[in-house]
Amino acid sequence: MSVRAGAGVRSLARIVARDDGRGGTSLPVLESDGPLALRRTRATGSEARVMLVGAMSGPLGGDHFTVEGRVEEGARLSVGSAAATIALPGQAKGEARYDVRLDVADHGELHWLPEQLISAQGSDLSVTTRVELAPTARLVLREEQVLGRVGEEPGRLASRLTVRIAGRAVLDQELACGPGAPGGWDGPAVLAGHRAVGQLVVVRPEFAAEPVTATVLGEGASVVPLAGPAALVTAVAPDALRLRRLLDEALASLPRS
Repeated sequence: MSVRAGAGVRSLARIVARDDGRGGTSLPVLESDGPLALRRTRATGSEARVMLVGAMSGPLGGDHFTVEGRVEEGARLSVGSAAATIALPGQAKGEARYDVRLDVADHGELHWLPEQLISAQGSDLSVTTRVELAPTARLVLREEQVLGRVGEEPGRLASRLTVRIAGRAVLDQELACGPGAPGGWDGPAVLAGHRAVGQLVVVRPEFAAEPVTATVLGEGASVVPLAGPAALVTAVAPDALRLRRLLDEALASLPRS
């Protein structure tokens, strides 16, 4: 349920994907409210597809949005979004929060592929994404962040991405950008003046026996193996279009089973 409190809006969306026993995936739980709306779209093969639609502006200052997704054993789920999410300043004071909690059971597969998050001037947003995977789970997770709309300075954006496989952390990454962020975020060691940054986390059981090779992909992107059956792609670019192209090319370069 969505609640407007003095500090902003609280909203929760929940997805559960389950093997239907007939070669497909059912969605016994598909709940959303307020600014977050979930819509089932046409399935492909055994995979269920869900679109996250922004029903209102936001997140604004003081808002707290949460998305929870669970893929049960043997199910396959792909989640995207209908448009970019724009973090905006609001009348309520304080930081906005956007939390994503994902859980994939053995032999389950999740593709989490939202559109870009845009940090508009004057906004203040903290994003946390936590993923829990069983040993034989599969994952493709994409995050893309754009600092400011065309011709404007960015707001403050802090993000943390954590991925655990069989209870073991394989990735715990943080980035803070914009006003008030630690110095150096725009320097050569981090964004080097670019305004779009993204990452892909790809988890496939076969990577345990044959880890990916660390590679630089053109200008602004790299692939590195993680401590487990996983790989991380990181990219920076001058704009969202170029960033998406780099991430798509990197994903296509990874070996498939």
